[in-house]
Amino acid sequence: MYRFKNILSVPTIKHTLAHHSNPITPTLSVLSRHLTTTPPPLLGPTKPDQKPRMVVLGSGWGACRLMKEIDTKLYDIVCVSPRNHMVFTPLLASTCVGTLEFRSVAEPIGRIQPAISKEPGSFFFLANCSAVDTKKKEVHCRTVTDGIKTLNPWDFKISYDKLVIASGAEASTFGIKGVKEHAIFLREVHHAQEIRRKLLLNLMLSDIPGVSEEEKRRLLHIVVVGGGPTGVEFSGELSDFITRDVRQGYAHVKDYIHVTLIEANEILSSFDDRLRTYATSHLTKAGVRLVRGIVKDVHPQKIILTDGTSVPYGLLVWSTGVGPSSFVQALDVPKSPGGRIGVDEWMRVPSVPDVFAVGDCCGYLESTGKHVLPALAQVAERQGKYMANLLNVIAKAGGGRADAAQQIQLGDSFVYKHLGSMATVGSYKALVDLRQSKETKGLSMAGFVSWIIWRSAYLTRLVSWRNRLYVAVNWATTFVFGRDINRI
Repeated sequence: MYRFKNILSVPTIKHTLAHHSNPITPTLSVLSRHLTTTPPPLLGPTKPDQKPRMVVLGSGWGACRLMKEIDTKLYDIVCVSPRNHMVFTPLLASTCVGTLEFRSVAEPIGRIQPAISKEPGSFFFLANCSAVDTKKKEVHCRTVTDGIKTLNPWDFKISYDKLVIASGAEASTFGIKGVKEHAIFLREVHHAQEIRRKLLLNLMLSDIPGVSEEEKRRLLHIVVVGGGPTGVEFSGELSDFITRDVRQGYAHVKDYIHVTLIEANEILSSFDDRLRTYATSHLTKAGVRLVRGIVKDVHPQKIILTDGTSVPYGLLVWSTGVGPSSFVQALDVPKSPGGRIGVDEWMRVPSVPDVFAVGDCCGYLESTGKHVLPALAQVAERQGKYMANLLNVIAKAGGGRADAAQQIQLGDSFVYKHLGSMATVGSYKALVDLRQSKETKGLSMAGFVSWIIWRSAYLTRLVSWRNRLYVAVNWATTFVFGRDINRI
């Protein structure tokens, strides 16, 4: 909290406490009332003797690669995000069933860019951005709190010299009724924690005397909607969990648990046809039921498909891709096809000076003649690296301040080259597709060797040696002792 000392009026709060009728009233209550009755505090414009301020909205792949690569001798960094860590999403499905621990896939922002924790002009604020005032060059933020028994959220503003929007996207529900209320997404660590708790709870509830056969089958029916890499990898992890851990730890109900994967078209549509066929065959042999259908409605204990089929479930995981967030939709900036923030070839937001965007929240404007890039981690990461290099060049050329970069030559535009796709399907098997696009030829393989490549690639892609050690140890202990089935 001391980082707000330059933008909050501490003497005013002390004055309020001194004249309070009840001296034992909790300080948090007084602070909450103070912050809701005064104008939003402001982290004001930078002074000539200070470094230019770069504000980054988000803590995903693009934002974190940008913050890691940026030259902190040229900029002060202010990161605004509702989470204080980056999630290594390719391994998130493994945490749902205890293959990995949650901390193994979370990297603190302060470790990615130490300047945020050490430099006097750099900050991390646990908050959501609610609006951007491009004329005043300010972002409007609201703090994130932990419920009704903590501080009420309060608003504040941050002035910027350069703004990079990397706020990501939201899970797509396609307007289907009941999805947000009853399904669990798989995009954040808290989603994985919720899935794990619900899965283990249902396993234990189904063993209680008096539970009917029909109710046991419902409780232990896991339905996964979406046949992309996340949905397929989660289904594969579940099949391994059922085969190796449920049959030992929950022998009384092992015959009731099953997994259904629902996809409107083909699973893993971006992969080679041969790899899709392999994945379909492998998942079917592992006990995963594949259903081609479209969800019409979601109810508390069942989903309805467009053909009228009713599918009861005990756990519903929704993994059908992403779309623009409500924050992105509300921004008064040009939009790309699909509703993302529109950017040019240099990831600039046209007609809005000093504002850039990277990652899932943005896409090329139609005027660029380029296709909108897929919402993939490797796209966001490469854009983040490019943006860091571009902003470093701008600052070295004297354009780091607000409205100072109009005449600076930016150099080469961003070019994306697809490095391939990988996905595990369980039972020490994986898919590796190294083609640059669906139309081109390239190396594609499946099986145990692909699984070794998959694990090796992601182990080396983890941000820190600390997390690499965590993941390696987790994999080893799971192989020797099985998965952690404690419900904590």
